[in-house]
Amino acid sequence: MKNYKTISELYISNGFPPPENPLLGLVTFEELKNCTFAETEFTMNFYKIALKKVKSGTILYGKTKYDHDNGSMAFVKPGQKITMSDIELTEKGFMIYIDEDFLMNTNLYSEIKKYGFFDYEVNEALHLSPKEEETIWDLFHKIRLEYYNNQDDFSKDIMLTHIDSILKYSQRYYKRQFLNRTSISGTIITKFTEILKLYFESGKLQKEGLPTVKYMATQLSLSARYLSDLLKQETGKTALEHIHISLVTEAKNLLLSTDNTVAETAYQLGFENPPYFSRLFKKEVGLTPTEYREQFLN
Repeated sequence: MKNYKTISELYISNGFPPPENPLLGLVTFEELKNCTFAETEFTMNFYKIALKKVKSGTILYGKTKYDHDNGSMAFVKPGQKITMSDIELTEKGFMIYIDEDFLMNTNLYSEIKKYGFFDYEVNEALHLSPKEEETIWDLFHKIRLEYYNNQDDFSKDIMLTHIDSILKYSQRYYKRQFLNRTSISGTIITKFTEILKLYFESGKLQKEGLPTVKYMATQLSLSARYLSDLLKQETGKTALEHIHISLVTEAKNLLLSTDNTVAETAYQLGFENPPYFSRLFKKEVGLTPTEYREQFLN
């Protein structure tokens, strides 16, 4: 699979107009009408923020009846696989490419890593309302104006400020999208609980250890980060916290229905480190496993 090390390499390979800044690339789909991507699947060593129009019935972007019909945004971090087979360059849209070196010695270098949507899959895209799309386009045009306006000592800070605003607004819009999909998220929570129950009952806990968030997300056809953010929005707890709560519930049952030691109970639940199990149990219950068992024995 092709890996583009620099923004310039990506531009040259695909026949894009040369970038004004080798560490920051701005492209509109209107500029690429006569361009075709050389690779359908590839990775990059830089960030990508993209907005495109989603045609009715486009399944790849995971749009539901609860989502808007306007623009759709996707976010890609360095090293993440990109599939371009669905791209319609005649549609209105833009792409922003940001090299990590462009972010060096700025707050955004660390802040950008905190945005969970860079770990989402393409079918977990952000679907914008008309007003939201207008806001994003306004910020893009401000970046573009600065980008082509004889860049000086202030240009970088101004452009980064607007990029940061795009990310902050996207975070807000994702929360709105989660709320719009409340009925869907409720179904996912139910399925999440069912999958955990089947995992325990099948004996996988003893054979394979604790179920990971990635495992649970795969069972639900979601990315791990999207699943955690969705559950956090809906229930106030992440996917990992939900796994831990279920394990503690199972642990309570074992502590009261068997004579196993705390260590044996921990191993039975897939914990390789009994002290970690005890700490987790106390965090969730407020008592150590021994204290919990003793209160029912006395």
